[in-house]
Formats: sequence, C-alpha cells, structure tokens
Amino acid sequence: MECMLQYLDDIDDLIGTFGLLYEGLRRLALTFAALVISLICIVSGVVLALAHPPIALATCILLLVTLLYRSITAPPRQQLQSI
Repeated sequence: MECMLQYLDDIDDLIGTFGLLYEGLRRLALTFAALVISLICIVSGVVLALAHPPIALATCILLLVTLLYRSITAPPRQQLQSI
C-alpha cells in the first residue's frame, strides 16, 4: 500500500512541476505581449503625429487630462495598501 502512495506522490510532484513551468512561460508570454503592445502604441502615436498633427495633439491632451483626473481622484498608495 505504501508503494502505491509513493507512486501517487511522485505523480503529484510531476504535475506540480508542470504547473511551475507553465507559470514561468505564462509570465514570459505576458511580458512579451506587454512589450509588443507598448511598441505598437508608440509607433502608432508617431505615425499619427506625422500624418495628422492636430489630431495627435488633441489625443495627447485628452490622455493628459485623463491622467491628471485619475491622479487627483485616486486614493493615495498608503491608503490602498492598508485596505
């Protein structure tokens, strides 16, 4: 009986190892996706600025106003960590 329990424990360890490998690959894929999306946003902003400067300026101002609004209305960091 103990032999069978040892085999089941080994199978459980093997499945746990696959889970750890999967987590590393998932983090790598998410980091890569975030970098690619960031580069696409930067390139599209430059292309928009070269093609239609007034629209690019308006977009920049809207994003700046949104960022300022968010920084003013969001609770401070210490308050978030204590919750």
